[in-house]
Amino acid sequence: MMQFAALPRELDAAIGDEKKEFAVKAGRAQPLKSSLFMIAFGTFWTAFTGIFVVAFLGPLFVGKEVEFSSGGVPTVAGPDNLEPVLVPALIIGFFVLIGLILLGVGISSAFKKGGYFVGTPLRLIQYRKGTVRSIDWELFSGHSEVKGNAYKGNISCRCAPVKWPGQQKRTGPLCPRHDPPAADRGCL
Repeated sequence: MMQFAALPRELDAAIGDEKKEFAVKAGRAQPLKSSLFMIAFGTFWTAFTGIFVVAFLGPLFVGKEVEFSSGGVPTVAGPDNLEPVLVPALIIGFFVLIGLILLGVGISSAFKKGGYFVGTPLRLIQYRKGTVRSIDWELFSGHSEVKGNAYKGNISCRCAPVKWPGQQKRTGPLCPRHDPPAADRGCL
């Protein structure tokens, strides 16, 4: 856990006089697993659509003609006559562009730095690049996942916008586990 004194001034101002239960600095904006999935999916998408580029437009790149049927009419396109393949090339190019965008988003998210997270008894406060976001603990479902060790790890919390049948709504302030009279103060 980091020292509370290392927090940015804007974050300290947003916290005010509230008691800090914890404060951490995230290494990444997203888990590496999510970024790697996006990179893999973007690579697959680009490679799959690249097959269509090579199959349909490949001969044009080496100066040969492409023969295909358009509306039941045999059509020939070549380096001197690209008009018949313009629409198919734009459609295929659009799908290749989607794959490249997915790949770029995955790569950029893998290197995007995380922000600060501070927990107070009433809310979770996030700070990243000058923006402060506050989320009341009441909005969380109570389902959380913690992986890692004492120095490094991942924390995942779920928000509960919908109350499912049988799910109890979590309300009230967050209280530390080491505080025995927490139940007397109405803490969860």
